[in-house]
Amino acid sequence: MTIRELAKKAGVSTATVSRVFSNSPLVSAEVRDQVLAIAKTYHYHPRIFSKFRNIVIFSPYKQVYPVQSYVEMVISELTHTLSLHDYRTEILQMDLLENDLKLLNRFQFCGAVAIGAESSLFREWDSKFTAPLILIDRKAPAKAEEVYSIRSDESQAMELAVECFAQGKAKKIGTIIYGRKGEGSTLLREEGLRKALLKHGYEASDSLIRFSLDDHYVETVGQLLKRGIDALFCPGGNAGLVASYALSLYDKRIPEDVTLIASERAVFSRYTTPPQTTISQDYSVLAEKVAELLDARFNGEDCPRETILPYKLIRRGSTK
Repeated sequence: MTIRELAKKAGVSTATVSRVFSNSPLVSAEVRDQVLAIAKTYHYHPRIFSKFRNIVIFSPYKQVYPVQSYVEMVISELTHTLSLHDYRTEILQMDLLENDLKLLNRFQFCGAVAIGAESSLFREWDSKFTAPLILIDRKAPAKAEEVYSIRSDESQAMELAVECFAQGKAKKIGTIIYGRKGEGSTLLREEGLRKALLKHGYEASDSLIRFSLDDHYVETVGQLLKRGIDALFCPGGNAGLVASYALSLYDKRIPEDVTLIASERAVFSRYTTPPQTTISQDYSVLAEKVAELLDARFNGEDCPRETILPYKLIRRGSTK
């Protein structure tokens, strides 16, 4: 099907069809839905429109994704890297779009990036937009062809941390995974952690693997100390700072009494006393992969639906 044939079936001009596929805000929602429905019926796939070079970045709001330092580090790298690839960026909070993605019709964009947003929100992306969408730190929905995932390898991160503890001769490892059990990346972290603990001969019981948000974190550290841990692993959130504070309340020295590994938070991980050993996503590589994927799609190239990047371990003074 050609663009002229599609326009004829939709009862609109070819210029209107072009505006639909460039996500122009000048097209009404009714016309947009009509054109996209016909295009889907006849399997019409235009070349992705990239003239305007506008990329929308969806930033999660605090109630959905409370780890703002992570979001800020990702956005910082994204805006810098995308600008080097001649893209302009506009940042929108996810709560504005959570119930109605049609609000995006007000913006003209050629691609979108969502940080830490649940994939279920974008199951119908293809029926509303032709621009590629890249999910950061989440899996892509199964049937959305223009939704892609770029995330880091949570299982590999768990192995890095447990191996570091093992090299330091830790006897019992307690873990507090930041978040709610079974949500987002917590499930992947739990699965990878249990596998790594068993591989290195450590106990992997529920009593030593906990889940917590800020309001119960100090209490959870105390519960693990009662279990006799001499190593504490705190992936996710701003948990490294809270864990250090909690250990000081319980009169535990780092690393003499308890060794500590947390997630890297550039604003404070290296500045604590002692500086914290951390697992870290490579944010610059992640941002470059986003830019490369957008470039490839605008050139008409096929791209992998999922890209998984390795973590790195940054050794500092909180481990032996």
